[in-house]
Amino acid sequence: MDVIIWSRLQFAMTAAYHWLFVPLTLGLALVMAVMETIYVVRKDEFWKKTAQFWMKLFAVNFAVGIATGIILEFEFGTNWSNYSWFVGDMFGAPLAIEGILAFFMEATFFAVMFFGWNRVSKRFHLASTWLTGIGATISAYWILVANGWMQNPVGTTFNIDTVRSEMASASAFWEVITNPVAVSKFFHAVSSGWVTGGIFVVGVSAWYLLRGRNRKFAVKSMLIGGIVGLAGSAAVMLSGDSSGVHAAEFQPMKLAAAEGLQDGGRGAAFTIVPGIKVPKMLSILATHDMDGYVPGINDILAGYTDNDGNVIPSVAEKMTRGRAALDALAEYRAARESDPEVAAAARAVVEANMQYMGYGHLSKPEDVVPPVGVVFWAFRFMIGLGMLIALVLLLAVLFSWKDKLEGKKWLLWIAVICIPLAYLCGQCGWIVAEVGRQPWTIQGLLPVNVAISSLSADAVRTTFFVFLAVFALFLAIEIRIMIGAIRKGPEEVKED
Repeated sequence: MDVIIWSRLQFAMTAAYHWLFVPLTLGLALVMAVMETIYVVRKDEFWKKTAQFWMKLFAVNFAVGIATGIILEFEFGTNWSNYSWFVGDMFGAPLAIEGILAFFMEATFFAVMFFGWNRVSKRFHLASTWLTGIGATISAYWILVANGWMQNPVGTTFNIDTVRSEMASASAFWEVITNPVAVSKFFHAVSSGWVTGGIFVVGVSAWYLLRGRNRKFAVKSMLIGGIVGLAGSAAVMLSGDSSGVHAAEFQPMKLAAAEGLQDGGRGAAFTIVPGIKVPKMLSILATHDMDGYVPGINDILAGYTDNDGNVIPSVAEKMTRGRAALDALAEYRAARESDPEVAAAARAVVEANMQYMGYGHLSKPEDVVPPVGVVFWAFRFMIGLGMLIALVLLLAVLFSWKDKLEGKKWLLWIAVICIPLAYLCGQCGWIVAEVGRQPWTIQGLLPVNVAISSLSADAVRTTFFVFLAVFALFLAIEIRIMIGAIRKGPEEVKED
């Protein structure tokens, strides 16, 4: 159990640290591309210098983000080798494509973008800036294809002879990359990056205005950042709606935990905070039907009938059938060469109960319930902070568009404060997504207690604290570099 806990803590720390850099990369890439586009169209040197300033901050963030992402991928092999074995044929494909195609695309055009201002034409440089952002977005897509498959394993079959989950055809690969959960997560993650990048630009611009310096740069940057962030907020809400529907369909326990819903039913209410509910809203969000059935935690444990009339077995029954599949698998592997008849019978049992095999590794039905309090409050912090940030972005766009920021110190200070709040919002979103699907590494197929490597708890604990110290040092260095660049400010920007 100690190995499981420390392995999960180490992976969670690495993933959370990596996600400090990804959203800002996605958001700043769009902001600086828009600014450079304005420069090329208007031939105004102001916009060139403005884009170059934000590009410096993008470069620092981009470099540290790459390093943390590489560490994260290595941990699949070091700490989760049983998982890697089980899904290697499937999981490796999107990660390989991400590394070969998207990553090299990012790196190549990043070099042209950052070092090529006076070496290539304006239009080629502009194309490189856009392609750097597109490369980062493509990279995110392949990562989220892999993550989406863990949430909703489609397009693969279990090979009873190799004991691995494999893709059998090109059509299966297409099913994996068009997985609705992956598509929703992609749009949600990328648009949340636009929000983070937008509020970062707005907050930094607000800091300049509070200091009474670089006014034209700050107002114009705030307008572009606010528009990008506001567009991201709208996209977050749309993709969040589809994510809710997919959670209800593929991960009902996650939805029940996010709502703290013990007993479900038709016309389920949405809980804003304990004691304050919106009637029927949860059914609308989960099923797009005000009278749609939403199962609660107790319903999922006991078994229920879904909105399509399908009878979902109790967790206890799934565990029984899962153990039957595991026993039959062992029997098949022992008899496949010596007794074909016994092997054939065992194989039939495995295939009949395969979808519940993961449940056979659980010790009790309650193991499928994630930490409800953590998921419940993370979900509410995510929504609450997201709404606050969207409001600040809207006000920033309105006031900077009309150049009426004078006397709005309250808004400027809130914008500055919203920079760390945006990161907290993003972390809460991933807590809901990942803690909410516990105990599964692969939904319904492979729980965490089976996915880990054969390591000692001391070894994992030691590397956890080593990584924590290194990550903290890198983060402190990056923050110091970023703050130094912000204090120095944009160079040679013409002011009004």
